[in-house]
Amino acid sequence: MVQLTGRDAAVLEWLSVVRLADMDAMRFALAGLGTNEHPVDPITLRKAQRWVSRMIEVGMVARARPTFQTSSVVWATHQAIGRIAPNLYRQTTRHEVAVATVAARYLAQGYEWARDRKPHSMSEHMADGVAIKGAHRELVEVELTPKTLGRYKLIHNSHADRLSGQGFSRVVYACTPEAARVVSREADQYLFRDLRPRLITGAVFDVRGTWTGHQDALWMGVPEPEPVMMQAPLFERGLQ
Repeated sequence: MVQLTGRDAAVLEWLSVVRLADMDAMRFALAGLGTNEHPVDPITLRKAQRWVSRMIEVGMVARARPTFQTSSVVWATHQAIGRIAPNLYRQTTRHEVAVATVAARYLAQGYEWARDRKPHSMSEHMADGVAIKGAHRELVEVELTPKTLGRYKLIHNSHADRLSGQGFSRVVYACTPEAARVVSREADQYLFRDLRPRLITGAVFDVRGTWTGHQDALWMGVPEPEPVMMQAPLFERGLQ
């Protein structure tokens, strides 16, 4: 019988949400889920690789190296979470890895990470993730390439509704420089003046989806947001 530590179980649960992560993300996730003191620096690559190797030996994690990656990506196996392996050749794989990169940095800051709720209508938008820390809840988006301009009106209107009436403190975009400029410009156009400061853009990725910003870039110089009263359950956690 496999003996898992509390951190092992927490990391596998996180992998069940993000689905796959590269070794850089694993360094932050293992650090963030291995302590109650935050923020915390990432563990070394060697230690992260050691954890992955141990999990591979007991069948809880699998590893591969897609052609678009400079390092391996890992995922929790069917034995660990009851789900089939992710398709590494989908067009969205690079984006999924980038989302895990952001999620892991939130863990290192002491946040929990969850899926956003599924939209119930065409006017609602599903974010890439929800970060939770005490009473604070943040919608998190990863933007490696700008969307068509027509989509931003719907997306920012949805963000505005959730900031003003659904208990979210901020919306955080982790972007490439080009995408950050587009997101900021469209937010200037579609968000009311009182809500606009609560949408943050960080140019932290290059076009390959590699994190190039400071590890704390999404929090540097940003005041702690005020908690907002929630009106309804907004996200789903755990397995789907």
